[in-house]
Amino acid sequence: MFPELFHLGSFWLPTYGFLVAIGVMAGLTVAAKLAQRAGVDSENAWNLGALIVIASIVGAKVMLIINDWGWYSSHPGEIFSFSTLQAGGVFYGGLIAAVALSLWYIRRHHLPVLATCDAFAPGIALGHAIGRLGCFAAGCCYGKPTTLPWGIRFTNPLANRISGTPLGVALHPTELYESLFELLNFFFLYWLVKRKTNDGQVLGAYMFLYGVARFFIEFVRGDPERGSVFGGLMTGTQLISVFLVLAGTALWLRRKRMLNTVVARASR
Repeated sequence: MFPELFHLGSFWLPTYGFLVAIGVMAGLTVAAKLAQRAGVDSENAWNLGALIVIASIVGAKVMLIINDWGWYSSHPGEIFSFSTLQAGGVFYGGLIAAVALSLWYIRRHHLPVLATCDAFAPGIALGHAIGRLGCFAAGCCYGKPTTLPWGIRFTNPLANRISGTPLGVALHPTELYESLFELLNFFFLYWLVKRKTNDGQVLGAYMFLYGVARFFIEFVRGDPERGSVFGGLMTGTQLISVFLVLAGTALWLRRKRMLNTVVARASR
């Protein structure tokens, strides 16, 4: 759609990278503010945020390579190519890596695990919402062809060269679907932070809601880096979405068990 923000000689600034950077800063600012409210000192909050950013970038690239290993195994030189470095990667790969390293950092520094995760969940949603606008600008993460009136036609050859985006074909604006959902998710999670009844509730809500949304958005995604499981019954991303929904549900069930225990003790 608009992959170049500006071009100066041989240098050009990708709109995707610019918007992702804006999303990262916006998400980190919100997360650090909420983390401090949860009792996490400012230095640990920003250090954890920086770790999340690095882990998510690396994890997204790794998942991209895993999902498209058939091609990368035949072209190993492309793993460290400029086009691969430019590619956004697979969000779930970044999320898994970020969660794993975050838990390590949280335990190492003796931070409240669920309270800290609750504080970062809204920021992740906000950063993701802005980052998906970058995907839309670059033409990556595009949807399948559609006859719906809001179908988007990409025309910039650069989008096709970098991401293989079909040109001149009306496509589902899956980037905008996800961006809008994550923006609404951010507002809901931010509202929930101040009204939660126990730690882990905000994280559970994020995992459940995003998992459900991503599962259904996958049906209209058209880019090839989806992966497939169970003989093509669903994409690898959909399988991860199912696990995310189950994990989010488990956190909510934990909340109910805690409330039932409190009520039972109070009635004795």
